[in-house]
Amino acid sequence: MTDRISVRTLFFGVYGELAARREGSAELAADSTVADLVNSLRGPGGLDWLPESVVVAVNQSYAEAGTTLSDGDEVALIPPVAGG
Repeated sequence: MTDRISVRTLFFGVYGELAARREGSAELAADSTVADLVNSLRGPGGLDWLPESVVVAVNQSYAEAGTTLSDGDEVALIPPVAGG
Protein backbone atom coordinates (compact mmCIF):
# COMPACT_ATOMS: atom_id res chain seq x y z
CA MET A 1 0.00 0.00 0.00
CA THR A 2 1.28 3.44 -0.88
CA ASP A 3 1.36 6.35 1.53
CA ARG A 4 0.22 8.86 -1.14
CA ILE A 5 -2.87 9.13 -3.35
CA SER A 6 -3.64 11.17 -6.42
CA VAL A 7 -7.09 12.63 -7.02
CA ARG A 8 -8.52 14.46 -10.03
CA THR A 9 -10.04 17.84 -9.20
CA LEU A 10 -12.80 19.50 -11.22
CA PHE A 11 -13.72 23.18 -10.84
CA PHE A 12 -17.31 23.97 -11.89
CA GLY A 13 -18.80 27.32 -12.85
CA VAL A 14 -17.19 30.41 -11.38
CA TYR A 15 -14.64 28.25 -9.52
CA GLY A 16 -13.18 27.23 -12.88
CA GLU A 17 -12.97 30.87 -13.91
CA LEU A 18 -11.35 31.94 -10.64
CA ALA A 19 -8.90 29.01 -10.69
CA ALA A 20 -8.15 29.66 -14.39
CA ARG A 21 -8.61 25.95 -15.03
CA ARG A 22 -11.45 23.46 -15.18
CA GLU A 23 -9.52 20.50 -13.85
CA GLY A 24 -6.31 19.51 -12.15
CA SER A 25 -4.89 16.93 -9.81
CA ALA A 26 -3.68 16.79 -6.25
CA GLU A 27 -1.36 14.44 -4.41
CA LEU A 28 -2.27 13.82 -0.77
CA ALA A 29 -1.49 11.50 2.13
CA ALA A 30 -3.28 8.15 1.85
CA ASP A 31 -5.69 8.88 4.73
CA SER A 32 -6.74 12.33 3.48
CA THR A 33 -10.29 13.63 3.62
CA VAL A 34 -12.26 16.08 1.51
CA ALA A 35 -11.39 18.77 4.09
CA ASP A 36 -7.67 17.97 3.72
CA LEU A 37 -7.94 18.38 -0.06
CA VAL A 38 -9.80 21.70 0.19
CA ASN A 39 -7.27 22.99 2.73
CA SER A 40 -4.38 21.96 0.47
CA LEU A 41 -5.99 23.79 -2.45
CA ARG A 42 -6.26 26.92 -0.29
CA GLY A 43 -2.62 26.64 0.83
CA PRO A 44 0.18 29.13 0.14
CA GLY A 45 -0.08 30.42 -3.42
CA GLY A 46 -3.33 28.51 -3.80
CA LEU A 47 -7.00 29.24 -4.13
CA ASP A 48 -7.37 31.57 -1.16
CA TRP A 49 -10.79 32.70 -2.45
CA LEU A 50 -12.26 29.21 -1.93
CA PRO A 51 -15.01 29.49 0.74
CA GLU A 52 -14.86 27.60 4.04
CA SER A 53 -18.04 25.69 3.24
CA VAL A 54 -17.50 24.56 -0.33
CA VAL A 55 -19.87 21.96 -1.81
CA VAL A 56 -17.95 18.90 -2.97
CA ALA A 57 -18.85 15.76 -4.88
CA VAL A 58 -16.62 12.68 -4.89
CA ASN A 59 -17.13 10.35 -7.85
CA GLN A 60 -20.37 12.19 -8.71
CA SER A 61 -21.95 11.90 -5.23
CA TYR A 62 -22.12 14.75 -2.74
CA ALA A 63 -19.59 14.29 0.05
CA GLU A 64 -19.04 15.70 3.53
CA ALA A 65 -15.77 17.25 4.71
CA GLY A 66 -14.85 14.07 6.62
CA THR A 67 -15.19 11.74 3.63
CA THR A 68 -11.95 9.80 3.14
CA LEU A 69 -10.51 9.98 -0.36
CA SER A 70 -9.02 7.10 -2.34
CA ASP A 71 -6.44 7.00 -5.09
CA GLY A 72 -8.03 7.92 -8.42
CA ASP A 73 -11.10 9.64 -6.97
CA GLU A 74 -12.68 12.46 -8.94
CA VAL A 75 -13.47 15.45 -6.71
CA ALA A 76 -15.69 18.23 -8.04
CA LEU A 77 -15.85 21.63 -6.34
CA ILE A 78 -19.30 23.11 -6.92
CA PRO A 79 -20.06 26.82 -6.42
CA PRO A 80 -23.32 28.05 -4.93
CA VAL A 81 -26.06 28.49 -7.53
CA ALA A 82 -28.63 31.24 -7.40
CA GLY A 83 -31.86 31.00 -9.28
CA GLY A 84 -35.20 32.59 -9.52
